[in-house]
Amino acid sequence: MKIFINGKYFNEKTATVSVFDHGLLYGDGIFEGIRAYNGRVFKLKEHIDRLYNSAKALLLTIPMTPVEMTRAVVETCRRNKLRDCYIRLIVTRGPGSLGLNPNRCKNPQVIIIADKIQLYPPSMYQKGLDIVTVPTTRNLINAVNPAIKSLNYLNNILAKIEANIAGVEEAIMLNAQGFVAECTGDNVFIVKGDELLTPPLTAGALYGITRGTVMQIGEQVGLRVRETDLTRYDLFVADECFLTGTGAELIPVVKIDGRVIGNGKPGKLTKELVRRYHDLTQSTGEPIYK
Repeated sequence: MKIFINGKYFNEKTATVSVFDHGLLYGDGIFEGIRAYNGRVFKLKEHIDRLYNSAKALLLTIPMTPVEMTRAVVETCRRNKLRDCYIRLIVTRGPGSLGLNPNRCKNPQVIIIADKIQLYPPSMYQKGLDIVTVPTTRNLINAVNPAIKSLNYLNNILAKIEANIAGVEEAIMLNAQGFVAECTGDNVFIVKGDELLTPPLTAGALYGITRGTVMQIGEQVGLRVRETDLTRYDLFVADECFLTGTGAELIPVVKIDGRVIGNGKPGKLTKELVRRYHDLTQSTGEPIYK
């Protein structure tokens, strides 16, 4: 495996960062998870744009232009001879002192890893997920805004631990007002009648790239797409439910907190959205090999 670090490529054993890097010491940095399908990097511009927006919010200067970053992502896939893969793009504050002050960090680090990924077993895409709501509250918008895709994922990890204890793969996180925010790594959607509903960004949801794509596809199939506050009750009585994320893609949910969703099987509309999403991933994106 060839890993990009600050303009150079290293193998797995020599790809290292300083123990004084504030990304390691304090989670001071940002990242993107990106997918490549059929020799194309899917929604790369959208991911790059979100990366630079996160950096702006953190006053983190990325030492590459968006065009240079785009080329580096594609080249990393090419050097690893990959056509279908997961790409982890990371920018840290860089090495500094043991204090919190980010001004002590003069050299931000850019890291790009391209490899295979499988978040859920294939059977779960066919049968659907059983998930639970957990006590850990989603970060407050005026504390650590979930719109910033930062390296500090402890909030999500605590919720994932609670999911593990409950014996499930994923968990719903509520915000401080008790409304559904998102899952530990995925956005949440429900189908109710002819409506496709998802929590608004103000509820604590990430600006999901897959989320936005699915909303567009939903409109194409004739659904009325709305962002609205959702309670657990809304999820329990939904006709269908599914999760979206770059790594997870679209995965059906058939049970939440012991309540069967719909008929307990992946829904018809969910399957249609999955089909259309997969078709889109196979035909669009930034070419790796020209």
